[in-house]
Amino acid sequence: MAQKESKQRLQLSKFKLNSLLEITRAINENLTTEELLERYQKLLREDLNIGKILIYKYGEHWELILSSGCDKNVYENISVESDLLEHKEITLIPSSEENKLSSFDIIIPVFNKNEALAYVLIGDIDEEAEGMSPVLKHLHFIQTLSNIIMVAIENIRLFNESLRQEALKKELELASKMQNLLIPDNINLPQNNNMFATGFYHPHYDIGGDYYDCLYLSNNDIGFCIADVSGKGISAALLMANFQANMRALFTHDIPLELLVTKLNERVIRSVQGEKFITLFVARYNFKTHKLEYINAAHNPPVIYYSDSKKIFMPETSCVGIGMLDEIPVIRKELIEIVEHTKILCYTDGLSELPDENGKEIGTNIIEKYISNKNRIDKNIGQIISSQKIPDGNNRMFDDISILGVEFFI
Repeated sequence: MAQKESKQRLQLSKFKLNSLLEITRAINENLTTEELLERYQKLLREDLNIGKILIYKYGEHWELILSSGCDKNVYENISVESDLLEHKEITLIPSSEENKLSSFDIIIPVFNKNEALAYVLIGDIDEEAEGMSPVLKHLHFIQTLSNIIMVAIENIRLFNESLRQEALKKELELASKMQNLLIPDNINLPQNNNMFATGFYHPHYDIGGDYYDCLYLSNNDIGFCIADVSGKGISAALLMANFQANMRALFTHDIPLELLVTKLNERVIRSVQGEKFITLFVARYNFKTHKLEYINAAHNPPVIYYSDSKKIFMPETSCVGIGMLDEIPVIRKELIEIVEHTKILCYTDGLSELPDENGKEIGTNIIEKYISNKNRIDKNIGQIISSQKIPDGNNRMFDDISILGVEFFI
C-alpha cells in the first residue's frame, strides 16, 4: 500500500514537473496569447479531466479570455465586480439555483503584486480519473499554473501595448513635423517696406488645431488669416490640414471674402458633418488703396493698434464659425482704411484664456500692454511670450497658442 502511494506521489510530481516545463517552454517560444491558452486548456481538460473552464482577465478592463466546455447562457450574467472580486482565496462554489456561479465548482483567483489579475472558474470535475489524485488535491498547482500563464499573457499584452504606443509616438512625431510645415516659417512671411509679418506657434500636444497664414495674392494684395478648430488631437490636426489646403486653393485677390467664407463652410461641413467647427479671422489688404477688408467668423477679435493716434480697435464678430451651420445665414464683411502706422495682432484663445497666477484669464490686457508702442511687432510678440513664460515655464497652459502679427507702414 505504501509502495502504491509512493508510486502515485512520484507520478504526480512528474506530472506537475512536466506540466510546468511544457508551459515554461511554450512561454519561451514566444507563443501568442491564443496558443498559450490552448496549451493551458488542453492540460486542464485532457490531463486533469476538467470539463468546464472560464477565465476572466484584467488588462485595461475585465474581459472573458477563455470559455471552454461552457454554453454562453452558463456565464452571460456573471459579473467580475459583483461575483468574483470578493474572493481572495481558492473557493468552492456551493450548489444553488440562485447562484450565478452554480454551473462551476471552484473559483481560483490569480493575483500579481497584490492585485487581482484573473479569475479561473472550473467545473464538471472528474474526481475518479484513473492514475490521478482528485482535482481538489491539484488546486494549488492549478493556481500556480494559472498564475504563470496569466502573467505571461499580461506581459504579452504590455509588450504589444508598448509596441503600439511606440508606433503611435512615431506617427505623432511624423504628423507633428508635417503639421509644422503647414505653419509658415517667419523668414517666409512677407517682410518689406510696406509691411512686416511674423508669427508664433506652440501646440499643447505634439500636434494641434491652430493655423495661421499670410499670402501674396497679387502684386498689390496680401491676405492673412488665423484659425482655431474646436477640440484637440489628431482629428483636429487633420481637419486643420484640410482647411489650410482649401484656404490656399480658394483665397485669391479677387474672390469676395463672403464667398470665400461660404465655400470654406461648405467644405468643412462635408468633412466633419457638424462634429467640429473652426473659428476664423481672415483679411485682405491692398497696398495701393490702403484698404483692409476682413471677416471675423466667431474668432477672438484681433487687437489693432494705431501707433500715431495711439488708439486700439478690436473687430467685432461678423458671422458664426466655419462648420457650425450647414449654411451661414449672414456674413458681414467689414472695411477699414489704414492711414497711419498700424499693428494687428491675431491670436487664438490658448493665449487669451491662459490663466494668470490667480486663475483669471489674461484676456487681451497683456496684448494691449505690449503692442501699445512703436516697437516692431516681432518684439511685441517676444515680450508677450516672455512675460507669460511660454512655452517652458508656464504650467497653466492647456491649449494650443498661436500668434500672428502684421505691421503696416504708411
